[in-house]
Amino acid sequence: MAPVLSPVPETLITRSWPDYALLDSGNGRKLERYGRFTVVRPEPQCFWTPRDASAFAAADAVFDPEDEDEAGRWRFGRGPIDTFSLAWNDVRFTGRFTPFRHLAFFPEQAANWAWLDQRVRSLRKPRILNLFGYTGVASLACAAAGAEVTHVDASKKSVNWARENAELSGLSDKPIRWIVEDARKYVAREVRRGAKYQGIILDPPKYGRGPTGEVWRLFEDLPGLVRDCAALLGDDASFLLLNAYAARVSGLSLAHMTADAMQDRGGRIDWGELALAEDGPDGRSIGLSFFSRWSAT
Repeated sequence: MAPVLSPVPETLITRSWPDYALLDSGNGRKLERYGRFTVVRPEPQCFWTPRDASAFAAADAVFDPEDEDEAGRWRFGRGPIDTFSLAWNDVRFTGRFTPFRHLAFFPEQAANWAWLDQRVRSLRKPRILNLFGYTGVASLACAAAGAEVTHVDASKKSVNWARENAELSGLSDKPIRWIVEDARKYVAREVRRGAKYQGIILDPPKYGRGPTGEVWRLFEDLPGLVRDCAALLGDDASFLLLNAYAARVSGLSLAHMTADAMQDRGGRIDWGELALAEDGPDGRSIGLSFFSRWSAT
C-alpha cells in the first residue's frame, strides 16, 4: 500500500524560546538573539525593510560573507566571543561562531525537535538513527525523550562537539552511539546486517566529504540513500524525517522521493517548509529549509 501524500504543504514555524529569538530582519540580513548575545547574519531572501535598523548596528557579532558558499568573517562589537551555552528543553549545547555563518546548530530545526520529542515519547524505547547528525541537538532531544540513538556524521570535530553537548546536557549516560563515518557507507553496512530502526532522521548538506575523502552530492546521492533508509525501517517503524537546505529542492520534491522509497509501507507523508518567525504577534517569517516526513500513522 502506498503512503498517503498530504495534498497541501505545511509551514513549521519556530518561534522564540528563552535562549533564542529572531528579533528583526530586512535588507538581506537578520538580527537574532542567542542567549545574551545579539547576532547579525546575511539572509538574502529578506527583501523587506527592517523595523529598527539601529539595532543591527548595536549587535555583539556581525558576519561578513566573502563568497557565495557562506564562508566569511565575524566582527565582534565588544571583543571576541569564544563559546557560550544554550538550551532547548532538556538539551544543553554550545554555540560557536563558525567560519560559515552558522553557530554550530540551526535554530529553525526547533520545530523538528519538538515533533521528534513528541513522537519518541509516544514509543517504547525506540531505536533512532540520525544521519548527518552534526552537533547532536536532534540526537540529544531523542535521547532525552527515551530513545536509543545512533548518531552518524562524517566530521570527527562535529561528533566531538556532539559528545560535549551530551555531557553538558547530563545525557552522556544515555544509550547513544557516536559514529564518525560516511552516511552512505554506514547505512549500506546496516542494510547488509539486517539492522532495523523505528525512526530515521536525515539532514544532509548540499555537498560534503566523508572522513576518507568520499564525495557527497545531494541531487545525485540522496535518492539511493533514502531507499536504503527505507530498508532499515522495521515493521514497527514510526517515522522517516528528511530535511534539506538546497535552493533547488522543494518540500514537494522531497515528498515524492520519500513516497517512491516507501511505496509499500502505507502511512502518511507530510511536507513543506521550516521557517523562523520574528518576535511579536505580527512578526514576519523567513523560510529556510524544506522537509518531508513519513509517519506510520
